[in-house]
Amino acid sequence: MLLPLHDRNPHRYIGFPYVTYGLIALNCLIFFMQSLLSPHQFETLVINFGVMPAIINGILPSPLGGLPKEITLITYSFMHLDWMHLLTNMLFLWIFGDNIEDALGHVRFVLFYLLCAAFAAGAHILLNGASTGPLIGASGAVAGVMGAYVLLYPHARLFVLATIVIPIPLPIPAFWMLGFWILTQLFYAFFGSGEPIAWWAHLGGIFAGAILAVLFKRKTVPLLGGR
Repeated sequence: MLLPLHDRNPHRYIGFPYVTYGLIALNCLIFFMQSLLSPHQFETLVINFGVMPAIINGILPSPLGGLPKEITLITYSFMHLDWMHLLTNMLFLWIFGDNIEDALGHVRFVLFYLLCAAFAAGAHILLNGASTGPLIGASGAVAGVMGAYVLLYPHARLFVLATIVIPIPLPIPAFWMLGFWILTQLFYAFFGSGEPIAWWAHLGGIFAGAILAVLFKRKTVPLLGGR
């Protein structure tokens, strides 16, 4: 297991990652509001604003009334099941998001993040077309951020907590940690893990993030760290 702690990758274009921290704050605020709901109210919220492939594909009617069901391709990414689900996603967004915001600029990073969320949901829908289980969480969008990071900053120094026998903090190139993470997603997507995790959403997010990073990055930001 490799748990990222922080990276050593200074900003070059922005003074402060307003969008990254704003997304973290918004996710935390929504989770706090969720915690005030009863279990039944939370279940209703998830059914209404999570991504349910059977609804998107027209197998089941949308519960949103006059609102387009496609808005769930975005809204699902701002809800989380529990604290661990939230904190894990926000940790990864905090570590990697600021540098992608730096590489793209504030406005394009907003669009990038939302598109990654939508493409991640699309991949989940494509591979689970009749599913009635709702998808929630920022994992797909954050996977997009990670896909962009490994393409733009593969050699950046990343400090991780590696668990072999005991947890040990290690500095490694970002490519090794993110590459291992991506391979893990591929393995579980094809062979399963027995856990209710949307592996294909993660892979869709990674792919979208890598492609969109090329399209949205500043012209002066090289691919692969300039190497």
